[in-house]
Parts: sequence; structure tokens; C-alpha cells
Amino acid sequence: MTTTGTITTAEQRWIQFFRHGPYALLAVSSAVGAAAADEFMTPGESYAVGVLVLAALALQVWWQRTSPPGLPTPSPRGELYYGVRTALAFALTWLNPLFAVYASIGYFDVANLLRARFFRPALLVVAVTMAGSQSGGLPPGSAIQWLLFGGLFVVNAGLSTVFGQISNKEAEHARQKAATIDALERALDENAALQAQLVVQAREAGVADERRRLAAEIHDTLAQGLTGIIAQLQAVTAAEGPQAARVHLDRAQALARHSLGEARRSVQNLAPAALEHDSLPEALKKTVAAWAERTGVDARFTVTGAEEPLHDEVAATLLRIAEEALANTARHAAAGRAGVTLSYMGDEVTLDIRDDGRGFDPAARQGRTAEGGFGLDGMKARAARIAGEVAVEAEHGAGTAVSARVPLVRHD
Repeated sequence: MTTTGTITTAEQRWIQFFRHGPYALLAVSSAVGAAAADEFMTPGESYAVGVLVLAALALQVWWQRTSPPGLPTPSPRGELYYGVRTALAFALTWLNPLFAVYASIGYFDVANLLRARFFRPALLVVAVTMAGSQSGGLPPGSAIQWLLFGGLFVVNAGLSTVFGQISNKEAEHARQKAATIDALERALDENAALQAQLVVQAREAGVADERRRLAAEIHDTLAQGLTGIIAQLQAVTAAEGPQAARVHLDRAQALARHSLGEARRSVQNLAPAALEHDSLPEALKKTVAAWAERTGVDARFTVTGAEEPLHDEVAATLLRIAEEALANTARHAAAGRAGVTLSYMGDEVTLDIRDDGRGFDPAARQGRTAEGGFGLDGMKARAARIAGEVAVEAEHGAGTAVSARVPLVRHD
């Protein structure tokens, strides 16, 4: 990680996001809201939305001109800005549910603008706004919409709880790293220049590694879980009768509980729940079966070679790679069949995930995922952490194959 003065590259990116992100989200919300205005608003409501958008724009200009440079820190001015912006986003989403895109900014900068005791109430307000939009608009107009709103509020409230836990966990890690850095400072008094360099590098490496781990875990648990939940909730509207709707709601509730549990385990740096009682082959078999049932894709799991008890980190890495590859297949491939093969090959373990979907151009996609995604690059980063590698073979119209190869490290 490079630095600019005393500001790291990662911090500089967050500064740019906090300064320009609200403008971009407001612009996107306004554009899609205007395109669908006839579906959601009366002429009078459209006028009110225009006034509120101008007010939100004025608020953002005021904040950008009066806030100090660098990352924002909790202050009365920041709390006023966050509160007014959240109220405007709620009002806009009430009039047009597509403005939830703008309201989502409240998830990202709450720790930088509010004191700790205000985190939970602020995030719950954002959760209400997001759930109202996702269930079809506020206020819910029917019993099924109220049911959807309740389920989605639980999901969004759980998401906000995880964000709070992550903030607390990062603060704890920061305190531990600060204590370590202080000890290093006392031990390296004889060389001030080297001391300063080591302190900066230790802080940056520790924070960056923890953020990458948390970001990858959240992507592999919450993002995939929420995708499945949304799919089940959307299926409710097409269900034929209350019994069919209840089946989809029960699946959404089970996915929400599972995702929240996995997120908490990620914050605590524990192994995936699927490996708590099962070996890797059993966990993969269940994962593939559940994925096939949820997506309707014909999926098969195969094991080759003599099974070996794997180190927890190796098993967790291969399971997460399989989950991410299957999630990508469900989102992008439009596949009819998929296959997952786990092979024990002497001193290596390989995991192959194939599908017969539409495929893609890996060279063209690599540039986009490298800019911050946790898809293919995330799988490669996971494998690299245990001295492994991930290869991708794909072609338009000819499906996709993901192959992970890692050292076979046995369980102690």
C-alpha cells in the first residue's frame, strides 16, 4: 500500500467516496426515479421529490464546503449532516422507492460521522428505509407487502448489526495493534528513521489485511445470502396461493438466519459453519445440493482420490471458493448443468467447478474485477494466502471452468 503524505492510498479512496459518493448515488436515484415516475408518483409527489432532491443537493454542497479535509470524524456538525441526509433519503424513498439507492450511503459513513451510541438507531432507520423500498414502497399497501416488509427489515437490521460488530471488532484490533506499535517504538529508539517506517508499515499491513479478510468474508456470506433471500422474496409475488408463498418465505427466513450466523462467525474469525461438524467433502456435497435446489440447476458433486483430513484453513478456503464460484454461476452463467469435483492428488488438493452456461472473456473481465470486486480476484486472493492458485477457463457460449489448486496440509 502506498501513501500520499500521511494519508494511505486506501484512506484517500475512502475520502473520495465520502465526498463524491452521495452526489453519484443521488444522481442515479434521480435518474431511475424520473424514468419510473409514472409508476410510483402523482404529479404533486413528483414536484415534492424535485424539492427534496434540491434540498439534498444543497445539504451535500454545504457539507463539502464546511467539513475539514481528510476522513470525517464524529462531531456535532457531522451528526447534523447525517441526520438531515437520512431524513431526506427516507422522505424521498417514501415518495419513490427507487431513492433507496441514495439512502444506502447511510450504511457506509455512520462510523465516521456519528458517536458510537448513535450507531444502532441510525442504522435501524436506514434498515427501515431499505426494507420499505425492497418490499414495494412505503407504506406497505397489502398484507403480503407488510409480510415482505417485516422479513426484509429483519434482514436489513441484521446487516446493520453486523456492520456495528465489524466496527467494534476493528476498533479492538486497532487498540491491539496500537499497543504492539507502542512496544515497537520503545524497542527501536536507537534508530528513529527505521522505527517510524516499521510503525507505519505494521499499522497499514495489519489494518489492510483485516479489512480484506472482513470484506471477503462479508461478500462470501452476506452478499450471497442476501441474493438468495431476495430471489425467494421475489418468488412470493408469483406464488400461487398462501401455502406456496409460505414455502418461499420460510426459505428466505432460513437463509437470513444462516447468513447472519456466518457473518458473526466471520467477525469472530471462525471456520464456516458447514465445516463445524462435517468434513470438506460432506460440506461440499451439502452445499452443492442446497445450491441446486435453490437455483434449479442440475448440479453434481464428485470426489476422486483417497480422502485426507485437511487443515481447517485449507478446508475453509476451498469451501469459500466453491461457494463463490457457484454464486457466480447462478448470477451470470444461465447454466443448465454444473459440476463440482474435489480431487486428492498426493501433496495437492484441487477443486474444479464447471458449468455449461454462456461463458465470458476472462481477459476482458479481469480489469473490472481488479478494481475492487471480490469475485474471481477474491478467489485468487484466498488461494494465494495458503500458497495456492486459481485458474479460470471460459469462452463465450462454451461455459466456464474454475480450478483451485492448493497444498494438501493435513489436520493436526
